[in-house]
Amino acid sequence: MTLDQPSDADRALASEANMTKMWKYVRGFAEKSGSFLHPHQEITEFLVIGLAKHIDELGRPLCPCNFYVDKEAEAKSSEWICACDEMQRYKYCHCLLFVNEDGLPITEYLPEGHEGREIYGVITDPDPSKGRALGKLEEKRGEALKKSGPKPDEAAPPSA
Repeated sequence: MTLDQPSDADRALASEANMTKMWKYVRGFAEKSGSFLHPHQEITEFLVIGLAKHIDELGRPLCPCNFYVDKEAEAKSSEWICACDEMQRYKYCHCLLFVNEDGLPITEYLPEGHEGREIYGVITDPDPSKGRALGKLEEKRGEALKKSGPKPDEAAPPSA
């Protein structure tokens, strides 16, 4: 299979500084999470370009694989900031940036009925000792947590 290679025009969509920053981040996060970058280098590069472009535009590496009605609001919510909630919780990257050695997303920890599990089946974690920081903390505490945002006691009271 032949894939399009990123062009200089594609690379020019994001600043060199943020491209460098995102390459360092994705390589480090793959190691930290016990996952691999996609084996097709061009897929990884297109994703890094998208993340770096979002840093230039929004100040944060918003997932480039989703459609957002309001990118600024999504960037503030942190749910889709790389590494997104799904990656932090389930070690599942729908972008295919962080995958197993064969380039498949890890679906082992996804809940039944999740689209990733429906599409790919159960893909086991190549290194269960790494990654899933949010998921492991939730399991330990026995409650769902948010990656960021105000703590429950800091939330504004409901308006009457």
